[in-house]
Amino acid sequence: MNIIKYIIPILLLFSIKVNAQEKVTLQQCYDLANSNYPLVKQKALLAQQNTLDLAFIKTEKLPKIDFTAQATYQSDVTAVPLELPNISIDPPNKDQYKATISANQMLYDGGIVNSKLKIKETELKVNQQQVEIALYQLKKQINTLYFSALLLEEQKSLLLIKKEQLEAKLKEVSAAVKYGVALPASDAILKAELLKVAQNEFDIDANKNTLLQNLSQLIGQEIKENTVLEKPQILATVTEEINRPELNLFELQDELLTNSSELIAKKKTPKVMAFATGGYGNPGLNMLDNSFQEFYMVGVKLNWNIIDWKASKKQQKSLAFSKQIIDNKKEVFEFNTNVSLNNDLLNIKKLEQLLKTDTEIIPIREEILKTSASQLKNGVITSSAYITELSNLHEAKNSLKTHEIQLLLAKANYQITSGTHENNK
Repeated sequence: MNIIKYIIPILLLFSIKVNAQEKVTLQQCYDLANSNYPLVKQKALLAQQNTLDLAFIKTEKLPKIDFTAQATYQSDVTAVPLELPNISIDPPNKDQYKATISANQMLYDGGIVNSKLKIKETELKVNQQQVEIALYQLKKQINTLYFSALLLEEQKSLLLIKKEQLEAKLKEVSAAVKYGVALPASDAILKAELLKVAQNEFDIDANKNTLLQNLSQLIGQEIKENTVLEKPQILATVTEEINRPELNLFELQDELLTNSSELIAKKKTPKVMAFATGGYGNPGLNMLDNSFQEFYMVGVKLNWNIIDWKASKKQQKSLAFSKQIIDNKKEVFEFNTNVSLNNDLLNIKKLEQLLKTDTEIIPIREEILKTSASQLKNGVITSSAYITELSNLHEAKNSLKTHEIQLLLAKANYQITSGTHENNK
């Protein structure tokens, strides 16, 4: 009972240590990049800038208040060319003074301000969608780094298996050399191969560490060397539908052109404005009174640009060409995407066939190695011949793992290319 009391805590500590090992999934890398990549900050900055732009445009609906003041001296003034008995009409002074405050309030602008607000809101959507596209394109970079690191993990696992086999065989051969059953150099060959395995292990660790550092920078969170990369389950369902964020951008750009066209059309509509002016000057509104006076004027005025020399029509034609350019860009994008999808599918089929061949080669190599191990034990072949067959089996298994990871990468890229990406588990 006392022994059990000591064993249980030890087992619990070991269990906690194992469970505490960090893990990361491909989807987590996607999510972290969408949250931490420096470009993400632009979305908030664009929103803040747009808020200020909208507030500025809305000021066009508020009264415009202007203050003016002037003092002038003129060479001549208006005079009454009549002389009447007992009546004198003094001409205005040649030095005149005036200070006014004017207020103008737009009563009807044909919807121009509202159109400007709509354009600004659409521009925000366009700019933020461009950020989304840039973030979406990071996924393929993440795929390359993630699956490259995952492949190195698989290769290291196979290398450790080879190392165990070599160590076991070295013990066996060393005993045979000791008792004169095997040639003296037999164990040295195995020791050299173990050193080569150690070099490969170091090389794999260094390359994986580099990949993880690059991936950490991309997603904005450190991935430690001992972090386990979980192998995702990816189904690359063949589809003719493309659901990429670039297509949303083309729609938003088209919407922006439509809003701009509406604004151009509204600029030709009549505009009604109320105005009021109050002032103090010498003379006032009565030009024949040479004294400082208060005065005011209120009214309504209509402004209608009847002839713009076809400027609006030319702008509309320019927007029509812009729309055709956007439609052409969309067509080119869909064409290139379909070509990429077709290449991805061909690559997937090729890798599936290679995997099928790999699964047929490995059992054969295992039988050959089993025979070689027996022959080495009985002194029929040398250690070099055994190592050759062990390496052949290792390469066959390594080829299988490589093709498995390459197939996952091809399927993940197919999902990103088609826009049918779903959470990879």
